[in-house]
Amino acid sequence: MRLASDTGGTFTDLVVEEDDGRITMYKSPTVPDDPVLGVLRALELAAEDRGLSLQELMARADTFIHGTTHAINAIITGNVARTALLVTKGHRDILVFREGGRVEPFNQSIPFPRPYIPRDLTYEIPERILSTGAIHRDLDEAAVIGVLQSLKEQQVEAVAVCLLWATINPAHELRVGELIAEHLPGVPYTLAHDVNPTLREFRRASSAAIDASLKPLMGHYLSGLTDRIRGEGFTGDIMLLTSSGGMVDAAEVARSPIKVINSGPSMAPISGHYYARAEAQADDVIVADTGGTTYDISLVRKGVVPITRELWIGRPLLGHLVGYPSVEVKSVGAGGGSIAHVDQGGLLRVGPQSAGAKPGPVCYRQGGTKPTVTDASVALGHIDPDFFLGGRIKLDRPAAIEAIRKQVAEPLGMSVDEASWQIIALATEGMVQAIADITVAQGIDPANAVLIGGGGAAGLNSTFIARRLGCKSLVIPETGAALSAAGAMMSPLISEYATSIFVSSDRFDREALAAAIERLRAKCEDFASRSPAASGAPRISFVAEARYEGQVWDIDVKFDPQKILGPDGSEIFRAGFDDMHEQIFAVRDPGSAVEIIGIRATLRADIRRDVEFRLHSPGALSGDHRPREIYFHGYGRLQTPVLRLEAIAPGRPGQGPAIIESAFTTIVVDPDARFHRSGTGSIVIHP
Repeated sequence: MRLASDTGGTFTDLVVEEDDGRITMYKSPTVPDDPVLGVLRALELAAEDRGLSLQELMARADTFIHGTTHAINAIITGNVARTALLVTKGHRDILVFREGGRVEPFNQSIPFPRPYIPRDLTYEIPERILSTGAIHRDLDEAAVIGVLQSLKEQQVEAVAVCLLWATINPAHELRVGELIAEHLPGVPYTLAHDVNPTLREFRRASSAAIDASLKPLMGHYLSGLTDRIRGEGFTGDIMLLTSSGGMVDAAEVARSPIKVINSGPSMAPISGHYYARAEAQADDVIVADTGGTTYDISLVRKGVVPITRELWIGRPLLGHLVGYPSVEVKSVGAGGGSIAHVDQGGLLRVGPQSAGAKPGPVCYRQGGTKPTVTDASVALGHIDPDFFLGGRIKLDRPAAIEAIRKQVAEPLGMSVDEASWQIIALATEGMVQAIADITVAQGIDPANAVLIGGGGAAGLNSTFIARRLGCKSLVIPETGAALSAAGAMMSPLISEYATSIFVSSDRFDREALAAAIERLRAKCEDFASRSPAASGAPRISFVAEARYEGQVWDIDVKFDPQKILGPDGSEIFRAGFDDMHEQIFAVRDPGSAVEIIGIRATLRADIRRDVEFRLHSPGALSGDHRPREIYFHGYGRLQTPVLRLEAIAPGRPGQGPAIIESAFTTIVVDPDARFHRSGTGSIVIHP
């Protein structure tokens, strides 16, 4: 048995896979003050469903997979360790200067962003290594020890080290690490060449700073998670989801917590890709995961989940650059818990503030007083207040209506129905614009893409979003309410390693290239040997960071190690680079040499067997509910059939209006839309 949990801002999702391949799904409210408790409560639901105690359930499981936003939330709120940064003498302002550039160069009202580690906690170390790897100035160990004594007096909780050209020769960084371990025992530290071996100083320093600052927090979180899961009788592998769309052993995360910053959201495109492929839909797929707090958008192009190294926490150029590979996801403050209010100018606003898990929407009866998107859906009749989460939570519809009446409808001079619809419409428009931004920027026409709707709140307005975008079809998977947790079940074991190297097509050093490839291959194989959860043979792929001579920025080009080291290796790689450069920038430069400045190796090993991923639906849950009166804009209130998702026969065409319910989500199909249930169990809507 395998367990996969994803802790969101409002709900904690759990997907359970039995040994025979049956999939079941559970949701439990997130506990913000104790996220692990939310996971345990979801596990208790799974145990209760099987007539087992929690200990009996955990004893049966062999793998526990966990996704969490704990790391990124800590950075956003500033709840990270007091961290110092050690740099080469003369380069104290790496984090201050960044890479230059401003969002609006001539707008002086935008303050210059603060460095992740303040300047007064940045210390210069006398040493210097040249770009060739030669030591120009020996490391002054006495000066390092003096700095470490100062850090002890200032009660620094973590240390990041970023010395010049350590990616070529890490000797000084390694020695500083040894001195930290000796003179600051128990204080975690991060060496920049180890966490992000790129040539760019700011990116290495930023990655090291973020990673080090998270180590005390994530170490405590992971030890608590592990102890409590083990305490319930679990003896199997504990895996954590990474930003790059895979998973690693919890011990690996404790060593490098930067890997899990975008943990949960990175899984939605994995499952979105699976369902789009199963439905044989368009080459371009938009995956939208609607939770209670955020709306996460990602793209899958020609079956490839895009990875970026431009992950910023906050706005680009104003926030903090992670520098670690991550599935490209754009998040906006919109979801079922987004709060609606009328501003001083008399305009309706929805989000980005969210009611979250506590106090939650008004209808939850947990102290919330401000109307949300969920309250609007309840008021319109879209959500059955007696069947929320399969009836486990009873919602207060009169309270939702009253909150919308007082705070939105009366100030705007409209009916509660119209005010509720305007809340839904405004939330929809914000989501549409977010999708348009990410698609148009990459040359994708949303009208030619399929929209995958995931998250517990996806069904409430995804039909309206798809229609506004011009999408011909919308797919809401049967496990869509827990899209990220489902993706966790499908994702492989992934780890990436990188090294800096300089090889030019004019001076093609095969020996240096072969040595670099072999070093990375050895690291991948060592990682695989330490990961017993992998069931399939590991696959190692290689990417070169390359550029034309004189260019500042590089692009990623995949290569075959055997071919690139062969007699025609330089020409083969050159042709591949020219093609990739032309594909991205519409230009190629055959007259310039091509430079390789770094190599990355990625290991992938399957965790799950390649079998069908279908949700198990007990027969007792089948059967449609009685029709109810639903408000649809332009039609008023209509007597609308309410269908049970599991009871819809595959292939049978349906015409809106309809409400499709399961124990985890509600799908709204308005009168203008058609729908059917596919052979994979997904609801396919043609807006």
